[in-house]
Amino acid sequence: MKDAIKRPPFHLAFGTVFLIAAEIGSASAQQNIDCGYPINQNEMTYCAEKGWHEADAELNAVYKDAMARMREMDSYLDASLKGAADALKEAQRAWIPYRDKACASYGFQARGGTMEPMLIYGCMATMTRARIEELKDLIGGLGN
Repeated sequence: MKDAIKRPPFHLAFGTVFLIAAEIGSASAQQNIDCGYPINQNEMTYCAEKGWHEADAELNAVYKDAMARMREMDSYLDASLKGAADALKEAQRAWIPYRDKACASYGFQARGGTMEPMLIYGCMATMTRARIEELKDLIGGLGN
């Protein structure tokens, strides 16, 4: 007797196909969302998350520039005065969990509700944009 090919039960196979189709449909639907005018909570949350991801991408680019500026500053300093790049790295490593915890606490205003993720993403975007401005100020220095 040949070994029988083991196949998953029909409901598991169908469920997998359904989930894949739902993900594909969801991705294409999200491409059509007008974040200038979201019309329901899912769209508002999607747009808030998208805004945070955009701000985070900008933060990463600006942080890279700020780190280059701090390394440049360190290159001009005597060994006993160096530390700008290390200070920035430590500050950024401390800031990220601060932002995350502060925004998680902000989300408690709608704890367990559909608005909670939107509040968290919006907070993260706002705090990230503020951090971008701080880093831009750091890059600009005192004008010297």
